[in-house]
Amino acid sequence: MKNLFFAFMTAALLLSSCGSVPITGRRQLNLVSDQEILSSSLSQYTSYMQGAKRSGNTTQSAMVTRVGKKIAAATEAYLNANGLADEVKNFSWEFNLVQDNQLNAFCMPGGKIVVYEGLMKIISSDDELAVVLGHEVAHAVAKHSNERMSQQLLAQYGAQVVSGALSNKSAAVRSVANEVYGIGAQYGMMLPFSRKHESEADYMGLILMTIAGYNPDVAVGFWQKMSGGGQSTVPEFLSTHPSDKTRISDIQKNLPDIKKKYGQTSTTTTKATTKKVTKATAVRK
Repeated sequence: MKNLFFAFMTAALLLSSCGSVPITGRRQLNLVSDQEILSSSLSQYTSYMQGAKRSGNTTQSAMVTRVGKKIAAATEAYLNANGLADEVKNFSWEFNLVQDNQLNAFCMPGGKIVVYEGLMKIISSDDELAVVLGHEVAHAVAKHSNERMSQQLLAQYGAQVVSGALSNKSAAVRSVANEVYGIGAQYGMMLPFSRKHESEADYMGLILMTIAGYNPDVAVGFWQKMSGGGQSTVPEFLSTHPSDKTRISDIQKNLPDIKKKYGQTSTTTTKATTKKVTKATAVRK
């Protein structure tokens, strides 16, 4: 009887620790506060940037900043228009292009975005860059890092962390953060997300780039390029992503509905974006 009661209480606590992902509405486990996530991720990001070399390519750097700001404006407009204005305060956007030949990019919680020069070698337009940045920003909006840290905490500490009985949760969070983020000048990006998270970021990213006024149709061709044209060597950026066939099929399936609900424009302003998002309903899978 005691074990049954304990199991019931644990289940109740887990349910109370669940949140919903914006746009998709998927329920997720969130045992770590936004403040803890932002603090730990900022520490890791600062450490990474101290060892990284910023790109000297002013044209490409300006491109990353330009597209990043539009995606950020679209993201905040969506959150504000859908009753999630409190989430906006969690973002302090920053866009950096760094010297590294890998085909990589990442966005830390809080909106700290890094793109590698290697990736820019296959980027031919702002629209293609928006595919990447929309995807990375979606990870932050969906709080995938929070969910991943929560799952790791639950695996390591079980009911203690759920019930609040863990004597030093802050130390546990810092320890798990080191495992989850794992970024540094030597490795250059966070540890891989799950395929579920990657698929969700693909979907949300298409919506965010469309709201920002970019053409989501280019996503199919871009991911075909990223697949290496059928080569056996898969870029690190795709190491845990869905298979090329699955990704492209999902994109093609979702594009008509996304374009219908969110439309497309050739240029974007914060005011226009806000108006567009207000008229749109949240898309659920």
